[in-house]
Amino acid sequence: MPAFRDFNFKLLVIEKLMYQDKTLTPAFSIDECLRAKGIEDAQLYAFDNDLDYTVLDEARAHFEALEISEELLATVDTLLIDGGLQVYYECSPVWDGEDDLFDVGSLDDLDLLPNLRRLIGARDCGLGVPFKAEVLAARGIVAD
Repeated sequence: MPAFRDFNFKLLVIEKLMYQDKTLTPAFSIDECLRAKGIEDAQLYAFDNDLDYTVLDEARAHFEALEISEELLATVDTLLIDGGLQVYYECSPVWDGEDDLFDVGSLDDLDLLPNLRRLIGARDCGLGVPFKAEVLAARGIVAD
């Protein structure tokens, strides 16, 4: 299975495949995961444990270990960059989008998406420090 180098880039791909296309199953739910541990309210748990600006360990472990086949990766032609993504809630249930917690730190993982042609929201949300329109353009990827 292909290995991602940037966790936050992988989250964008997971958002597309798991929560938008519903082809990467089963969908992970932090609420269900925490309920299995006897924690009824993910948001309250995050606030009470000062975890509002971090990825919960349960979510990080799940998403880091999650394998995505080359066949599924080849179906990704568009990625959405937006602070309101479902995968971000599953990682950090009270994250407010006002910091760089989910900024992509590297575009090295573009190699894993041979059919990526569009990044929606790239101009508004950016991709962290390494975002360069010319890198995307050289790969035939439109950033809007």
